[in-house]
Amino acid sequence: MERKFTGVDYYEIDELLTEEEKLIRDTVRQFVGDQVIPIIATCFEEEQFPSHLISELAQLGLLGAWMQGYGCAGLGPVAYGLVLQELERGDSGLRSFVSVQSSLAMYAIWAFGAEEQRDRWLPAMAKGEKLGCFGLTEPDFGSNPGGLATRAQKKPDHYLLNGNKMWITSGSIADVAVVWAKEEGKIAGFLVEKGDPGFSTTLQKAKWSLRASITSELHFADCRIPLDRRLPKANGLMAALACLDQARYGIAWGALGAAMACYEEALNYSKTRIQFDKPIAAFQLTQEKLADMLTEITKGQLLAYRLGRIKEKREPRPQQISLAKRNNVAMALEVARAAREILGASGITHEYCAGRHMANLESVKTYEGTHEIHTLILGEDITGLAAFK
Repeated sequence: MERKFTGVDYYEIDELLTEEEKLIRDTVRQFVGDQVIPIIATCFEEEQFPSHLISELAQLGLLGAWMQGYGCAGLGPVAYGLVLQELERGDSGLRSFVSVQSSLAMYAIWAFGAEEQRDRWLPAMAKGEKLGCFGLTEPDFGSNPGGLATRAQKKPDHYLLNGNKMWITSGSIADVAVVWAKEEGKIAGFLVEKGDPGFSTTLQKAKWSLRASITSELHFADCRIPLDRRLPKANGLMAALACLDQARYGIAWGALGAAMACYEEALNYSKTRIQFDKPIAAFQLTQEKLADMLTEITKGQLLAYRLGRIKEKREPRPQQISLAKRNNVAMALEVARAAREILGASGITHEYCAGRHMANLESVKTYEGTHEIHTLILGEDITGLAAFK
């Protein structure tokens, strides 16, 4: 059974949170401790997503939690960030599922869809009755989504989609896929439903990262969809990137949860692991690792918190989101690696979480914009010179 998790709060950030925000965080924290921690190592080992938790996530109001109306909880940005922090403390795969459902699929329909599309999908997705995925990345186009090869051809009474998407979270279980394709050379968004003719999925297996997450390929071979499946406001690449900004915001918070889990595990282990007649926590090199871990987590908390408060007032600049995602994921990965070192050989076993988080964070550092891409986004913003072209 998990030792009761009390969080990492060296700079007393709890004092900056509202009572509602703390209650929401603590509720999800207990859910993760009771329902996720006891099973997640087995799920990771067996490469199984804990799909039985979807209904409980919905009952807690965690699907589309940021959204007002449509049966959603209407949480503020900081509260929503704290939700994702606690979920990723359990596992990046669980946070990824909620992020894709909420910040990508539901957000795309909410921001760029017609009211009829919102009414059809959003209440059911909030209840977990319908699942969504987000089809942007392709086998040959990841960091350069503007070059995507999937095409949508408009016919008198339908669209024909042709192409492939790759590395799609929840792709094989989704009832609706938000698919980005070029229509007459311009990027547009479409809703493709499970069972549409010409649409199929392939489950991507044999992963050593995000093993407790469903990752799929989407295939469109003359996939025929009605004309009203186009997202009417999704015109151009900026629409797709706006969705990614929502997900990146959540990742900046989620990475904190993984880092906290690793730090707490390493701290507790170091106090009980005896070498040379004393706990390894008494050695200077171990204390240096722990001090560095705590410092970087605290800095990441302040970044995420401030970004959340900005988001309450106005939508942050994409570059501000890039800074937080870039810093916090890289930080969490280094914390996981340091925790694994403190754990020694025990750190590579499923009995401890550090190795699992370390493997997951390798993927989190890559998706929703690689570390290098966010570096270039910030570099262009600082200098006014684009390195992409």
